Amino acid sequence: MGQPAMDEQAVGRADPHPQDGVKPAPPVTLVIFGATGDLTRRLLMPALINMTRGGMIDDGLSVLGIGIDEGDDAMLRERIGSFQAEQGGEGAVDKGAAWHALAERIHYLRGDFTADEVFIQLKERLAAAPTGNAAFYLATPSPFFGPIVEKLAQHGLTAQTPDAFRRIAIEKPFGHDLESARALNARILACVDESQVYRIDHFLGKETVQNIMTARFGNTIVESLWNNHYIDRVEITAAETVGIGTRGKFYDSTGALRDMVPNHLFQLLAMVAMEAPNSFDAEAIRNEKGKMLAAIRRYSPEEAAKNAVRGQFVAGTLNGQAMPAYTDVPDVAPDSRMETFVALKLMVDSWRWAGVPFYLRTGKVMTARDTEIVVTFKPVPFTQFGSVAEHQHPPANRMIIQVQPDEGLSMEIVIKRPGLAVDTVPVSLDFRYADRFDIGALTGYESLLYDLLTGDQTLFQRADGIEAGWAAVQPFLDLWAKGGAPEPYEPGSMGPPGAAALIERDGHAWHVSTAGA
Repeated sequence: MGQPAMDEQAVGRADPHPQDGVKPAPPVTLVIFGATGDLTRRLLMPALINMTRGGMIDDGLSVLGIGIDEGDDAMLRERIGSFQAEQGGEGAVDKGAAWHALAERIHYLRGDFTADEVFIQLKERLAAAPTGNAAFYLATPSPFFGPIVEKLAQHGLTAQTPDAFRRIAIEKPFGHDLESARALNARILACVDESQVYRIDHFLGKETVQNIMTARFGNTIVESLWNNHYIDRVEITAAETVGIGTRGKFYDSTGALRDMVPNHLFQLLAMVAMEAPNSFDAEAIRNEKGKMLAAIRRYSPEEAAKNAVRGQFVAGTLNGQAMPAYTDVPDVAPDSRMETFVALKLMVDSWRWAGVPFYLRTGKVMTARDTEIVVTFKPVPFTQFGSVAEHQHPPANRMIIQVQPDEGLSMEIVIKRPGLAVDTVPVSLDFRYADRFDIGALTGYESLLYDLLTGDQTLFQRADGIEAGWAAVQPFLDLWAKGGAPEPYEPGSMGPPGAAALIERDGHAWHVSTAGA
């Protein structure tokens, strides 16, 4: 699954992610629709540079960027190079060997994604390429997904042979509700086989996310306790300190729930709650993730109202910076009722998880940048320590999986405080990737691109999983479409008061993280 782990000898090298013993991806033409856009410059190209440095790709890879901007090969190379150099840091283009090796294989084709002429020229380019292998990366706004796939199929560009593969990578969002997700899947799968489609969720490229399954299924002490007999509740948080920026138009038609929950947060949920696959084959894993997402309880309108909170940030100050209210952001409607925060309580109807609540929350301009999973175990049933206050239990054990920043994992246990009295105190057993591995320059796309090029679909979403995720959030979308305003919350907070009340009514409180503060 994904990229192989580094051996300890690789730690500390100048290479941002050395991949000792990794076989380079096969020769392929990587066609990027939207090559002049932000995603390509900010994430895809740095990932390709890291992969070149790490030996994950070699001279057999060429990049053909397609965009509407005027220009040629030199224009695209200069735009990518200058953008990366401005960013500085380890991941920036340093004009070293990796950048030069990659840059000379970057080419450009100008044209309209919906025009036949682009696909005619693309077919000619691929026919002249040294390899028949091609991967099409749709780094475009979602309305182009269906038309591009249909044009590729109409021009014979998706046809595979025993000696040449054709694959399509699609960024989220995969629809904006259950109906549109089903329509998009039907439109794409009318043109290509599911095995050719790679639906990308960049969260799944993060080392800690991939490590969730290893931590679960590689450790008896974890998996033997991973059920409703021992786990009390699970919290999944994806908090951002950033606001909307220049994405007002997009965000005001999307909102926090559509933007984060059925993709990012549900993928984390699936990793945590899925059953053990019968193998680590891609389809076996995706089967179990799909089953888990399908087991999320579908709420009635009354249940949806009781188990969800949505918020919208007002004007305030965050980290010393003045923040405008959401409705004052450019391209946002002044009377918008779109949520910038959402908190949900979900139940998974399976034998393993019956009765265990899953609390999810995500939002903008919050206290800290923090994506984490907190698994709280049930308290000990009886306390016999003589000096502990009568009927007082020591705090419950917790496992905290930190996805970003400071990727790592910690386990909170109870020990005796030094001294004559039998006094308990919680302590944390901590592991941080940065303490042992050099992963600082990774974008999270390295493993996803490598798997796209090598044909491993483990980290990519399948049509049934996409639709199951939308089905689970559709009751909330339907409820909010009927009206009502989101709760206001201050920048620099962890959401509106209703989010705290959602979990407090069950006798709990959200985990307070110091990550990203």
